[in-house]
Parts: sequence; C-alpha cells; structure tokens
Amino acid sequence: MRKQLLLSVAAAVAFSLTLGGALAQTNLLNVKQTGTKNTVKNVAPRVNQVAPRMTPNVTRVTPTNVGPTPGTTRIATPGGPTGPRGGGMTGGGGRGGNSGGGGFGGHRGGGGGGFGGGFGPALGAAGVLMAIPGMIPPAGSQAVDDGAINIPPQNQGPRQQAPQRANRGPSGVPPANERRMVPDEVVLEIPNTVSPAQINALQTRFRLTRLESQTFQLTGTTIYRWRVPNGISVPRAVQAIEGDPRVASAQPNYLFTLQQSEAAAAAVAGDPAQYGLAKLRLPQAHDLAKGDNVLVAVIDSGIDVAHPELSGAIAQSYDAVGTPMAPHTHGTAMASLIAGHGKLLGAAPRARILAIRAFDPAGKSAEGTTFNILKSLNWAAANGARVINMSFAGPSDPAIGRSLTAARKKGIVLVAAAGNQGAKSAPLYPAADANVIAVSATDADDQLIEQSNRGNHIAVAAPGSQIMVAIPDGGYEMSSGTSHAAAEVSGIVALMIERKPGLTPDQARGILLATAKDIGAPGRDPLFGAGLADAYAAITAGEAPISQAPMAEATPPVERVSGAR
Repeated sequence: MRKQLLLSVAAAVAFSLTLGGALAQTNLLNVKQTGTKNTVKNVAPRVNQVAPRMTPNVTRVTPTNVGPTPGTTRIATPGGPTGPRGGGMTGGGGRGGNSGGGGFGGHRGGGGGGFGGGFGPALGAAGVLMAIPGMIPPAGSQAVDDGAINIPPQNQGPRQQAPQRANRGPSGVPPANERRMVPDEVVLEIPNTVSPAQINALQTRFRLTRLESQTFQLTGTTIYRWRVPNGISVPRAVQAIEGDPRVASAQPNYLFTLQQSEAAAAAVAGDPAQYGLAKLRLPQAHDLAKGDNVLVAVIDSGIDVAHPELSGAIAQSYDAVGTPMAPHTHGTAMASLIAGHGKLLGAAPRARILAIRAFDPAGKSAEGTTFNILKSLNWAAANGARVINMSFAGPSDPAIGRSLTAARKKGIVLVAAAGNQGAKSAPLYPAADANVIAVSATDADDQLIEQSNRGNHIAVAAPGSQIMVAIPDGGYEMSSGTSHAAAEVSGIVALMIERKPGLTPDQARGILLATAKDIGAPGRDPLFGAGLADAYAAITAGEAPISQAPMAEATPPVERVSGAR
C-alpha cells in the first residue's frame, strides 16, 4: 500500500513538472469559462522560454471589469511583469495599445496599455492566468490588488499598495439602446479622500479633459465632468473608468427634458377661478395656510424673477448652467403655479422660491444634464429647501438617485412630474425614484391627459390640462403637461409644512395618499395613484399611515383618458 502511494505521488510530481514546463513556454493563456467548464487555449507559444523566478508567499489577485462568474477568482502568478488593469475581454494583457500605463482597451485581445488594451485583466508575457472557483490564498500568503502597479524585483524592497476600491453600487454603463446623453462626456464621483495627484493620474491614464468639478455636501464626494477622447464611446469609457479603484462611480452625463406641451395664448389672462383651484380645494386650504416662508426649490429653466406674479417671492437664485441667461417660459410657469399671487393664484402664494436654472432653452422646452441637476440638488439642500420641485424627466440616473436619497434623509420633500410620453413609455426619472412623489396629470373632467405617463410609482394626480400660467415679460398663456401637476403638488406640500413644520418626507407622502380623492379604479392604480390631490384634506389631516413603497401590481384598470389638447 505504501509503495503504491509513493508511486502515485511520484507520478503526480512528474505530471506537475511537465505541465509547469508547458505553461512556462506559453506566451499568453486565454481562459474562457462557460458555466462550470473552463477551457484553456494556448496562444502564440514561445519556444525555449524559461519561466521567470517566482516570488514566494505572494498571491496576486487581479481584479477585472469583465470577470468570471461569481465564485471564481482570477489569480495571476507572480514573476512576470504585470500591466495595469485592462486586458482583453477574451484575451490577455501585458503591454500593447497606443500608450502604456492602462486606460481604455479594445474589446478583444491586446494588452493593458492605453486605448489599444482590453477591458479585462492585464497580465505579463510570462505570467499565467488561472480561473479557480472559490480560490483562497494559502496560509501565510498575502492577497494584494494589482491595480496598475507592477511587482518589483525581489531586491527592491516592499511592494507599494494599490489604492483601495471605493464602495459603489451597480455598474454605471448605460443600457445598449440608451441615447439620452451628452455624446462625449462622463460624470465621475470620487471620494474626497483621493488626492489631487491621484486625480491627475486618473486623468492621464484615461486621457480625459476635465470640464468641471464640484464638492457635494449631500453625498460627501466630489463629482467631475470630463470629456472623453475622440473615437471613444461613452459606454466604453464608463466601463473602463469604473474599474479604477479611485472612482466611486462612473456614468454618462444624461440628458433630461422639461415636461410641458405646446401652449396657447390665454383668452382671459389672470382669471383666479381656474378649474384646478377648485379641483384641488385650494381656496378652502388657503383659509388655513398659504405656505408662509416655506422654501420651495424649483429646478428648471430660467425664471423671470421680475414678473408681477412673483413679486417678493424669490428668496435666492442659482445658475447651474453658467451661460448667459434669459428668462424662459417653463421655469416662469412652474414658479407661478407654486407661488403666484397677482392675477393668478398659486398653490402656496406666500411660499418663497429658490429659483434654480439647470436647463438650457431649446424652443418651448429645454435640456438639462446630470451634472447641472446634481449641482442644483446640492445647492437647494445647502440653502434650506424644504421642497424640491422637479418638472422634468429622463433616464434612470444612478448619481442623481444617490443625491435624491441623501436629500430625503435631510428631510426634503421631493416632487416630480411623471412625464409626457404616454401609456407606452417606460417609467421616467426622477419621478420613478422611490424617494420621490410622482405626479400624473388630469383634465377638467378628472380624466388622465393622453400624454401623461403612468405606472405603479404614481403617487397622486393633479390638474395639468390647459392650465393658465405666467410667462416672461409679464405675459400669460394656457399650457399643459405633468410639469404643471407636479408644481401644484409641490405647493400643497408647502402648505402642509407651514401647518406642521416638522413634517418628514414620508409623512408628507403618506398624508397626500391617504387624503387623495379616488377618481380611478377603486384603490391605488397606475393612472392616478391614490387619486386627485386634496389640499384642504391634506393640511387638516392628522397623522396618516406612512407610504413610501411603490404600489403592488394590480389588475389593469379601465383607462379614463382624455384626448390630446
């Protein structure tokens, strides 16, 4: 028995030596994994190459953006030079590319250097890449993150530690069909502990052009806006950059649009008896509260602060865009729906407006970016906003989502327009964010306007069809959209806060839902949420059940939708 055991050990040792020699002669190994089966393919064997000397007691763990399936650890054996993070998705690493030192890589083959490298792990020519399920370094060994640092020769002292990867959520790479973004910009969130030298190294590594940066109190990080090099797509840039350990998150600079339909001139300007006032029971509510000195931030296009409707209502102004500004129709209209007090009557006529310009005019509409909206949220929170109105819509945005979470934790009530893309639209953001009160729009007959988005995230509805609003240069017009409905609800929340200064965002949502008038299918539904907002009932209600989660899936109701106007 002992003899057989010795023979078996001898055979195993001989096989290991033979396999080790074969691997030492291999320039690069390409490891492909499908399910639980690993296939090792030799590529470009080099004859008579001697394996480099191995450094003992060091297990080199190479992180990767495009890694193996969960439970699999990629290990690079020490000895060969290791390039920076970024080998090919199906190929190895080493040098390669147009410029050394890491950066973006191609989708196949190549090395870790520059834009010619790949997204996967970089590996030296004599190194060996192995996929080992559940690998645990042996006792006494040291697991280290390769980052972009090579192992020094044994006679050059201790190895420098790579920076630790920042904690972050899911990947910021946009969906394949997403086009609502600035075509050559990325937004990076970086912890404030990262030094300026490391920021410069990041910029050099990925050949970025810094456009703008700002430290955000809401998140405790610094957010940068960078331009990516010509020829590099935004998704590819995000995928490469978010693997850098200095980066907390990377994503596109998304585009958002204001939610207002075509307008018509007002036939009778300044009639305070608009149908929306009665529908929301605002005259009765104003006998008890008018939103005295409650700060409502309006993140929108430029507001005409000199309009008679807004006389004395503007507390402060902030321009997140930074280009020459002219007052714009949409921003002026939203401010008047909240705090108008001339010929019009806003939902909270004594509220104070934080006028924030985050959108550049584009005809009747305007576009805003991730970065400018982030700056606006941060400024609003820093300047005491109790309510933030967001009458705009766009794609799901991770960075904005984190700022919304932080704002809600600070006690700020967030209200957003559901969007004007209609029944077939996917949920739009920020309305679909769990921290936000999403508002759909109705007409004079309590029917959902045709262009209003719908979904299980809708909290309440408010009038949004043919609403009289203020416009620049002292004018008025009739216009429609979920933007208007959101502004009205923001004003109602200001009334609630005047009555109950300690009101939390969850309490505000709960009261709005508990006091809304059910105008659709019984119970909460995807068209109207809990129903039509009721200002008087909301400000006179006692403690209401807290409701912050989206509604459960319900049987689709019979839709009562008004035609296009």
